[in-house]
Amino acid sequence: MGVMETARDLGLPDWMIFSGAIYQKALNHLSGRDPDYGLKDYDLAYFDAADLSYEAEDVVIRRVAAALPPPLDEMVEVRNQARVHLWFEDRFGEAYAPLSGSAEALSRFTATMFAVGARLEADGEISIFAPFGLEDLFALRLRPNPTRRTAGFRRTAEAAKARWPELVILD
Repeated sequence: MGVMETARDLGLPDWMIFSGAIYQKALNHLSGRDPDYGLKDYDLAYFDAADLSYEAEDVVIRRVAAALPPPLDEMVEVRNQARVHLWFEDRFGEAYAPLSGSAEALSRFTATMFAVGARLEADGEISIFAPFGLEDLFALRLRPNPTRRTAGFRRTAEAAKARWPELVILD
């Protein structure tokens, strides 16, 4: 909640937390583990196509870090989704078309279970974004994204299974 409150209060455009910040907490709850088990960071996405430079993104990264207390200041990974296509192929070896917003990024995640995001709205309500639904997450079922198969699914699935042996992997 602290990360979401900070992102909301900073007024980041089209922001949400997603990936491990959501699914890992849910898996830990569902499997009876400590809420922070296996959590290495919080992914905070925002979308700002006005300036695609790393320098502009870095200003936001530093702004978010300055607004968070330790240890969150070092655990939040901030990324402008408008610029992911600029570095994704070099890092992961797969083409990545430009996105139109943060929620669209979820539809490209490696696994359906990972494709869940949340945003704390100004009125205190929480918006959930899950293009593939929540069934796989609650069923502890890890399956590849049906609309974007990636070479990294098996490696990612095995790493998740090592942390949560309860997971059922559908390949």
